[in-house]
Amino acid sequence: MATTNAPPVYGDVSPLPSGLKTVTTFPDFLMLLEFVFGGLVWILVASTTLFSGSTSLLQGWVMFVSVTLFVCTTILLVLYLVGAHGGRSTWTTLDAFYHYAASLMYLSASVLQASATIGTKSSGVFKYYQENIAAVVFSFLVTLVYVIHAVASLIRWKRSP
Repeated sequence: MATTNAPPVYGDVSPLPSGLKTVTTFPDFLMLLEFVFGGLVWILVASTTLFSGSTSLLQGWVMFVSVTLFVCTTILLVLYLVGAHGGRSTWTTLDAFYHYAASLMYLSASVLQASATIGTKSSGVFKYYQENIAAVVFSFLVTLVYVIHAVASLIRWKRSP
């Protein structure tokens, strides 16, 4: 008598969760933190006043990175929640690549935001300096979350069939 429980074909099983399990598993729960902290960076940088000079160019890159990754993380989270990956292991590779690239982009944006903050210190307006300090703190915090997620995604990718 033949069994109908054949093992899955190589490459057709993804360790990525779908549905509400997405917000309960460790690396995927970090997307909620990326969403919140990335949104805070976006809001804080957008609320500061730009001064003439190179500060506006630096904060332009920070805004581009924070808004782009906020939108991409939101789309990826929604796709995981609806189960769009369908159990395919290629999504594990996509997840690892995305979080690795996002952590590099946010690292560059965090360093540039810190540089822009140093430039606003000489402006004499303490309110803008405080807003920029908060943006730097949350920028480095979201960078750390993206790095942790990238490492966890790379480990999950390595273990996937």
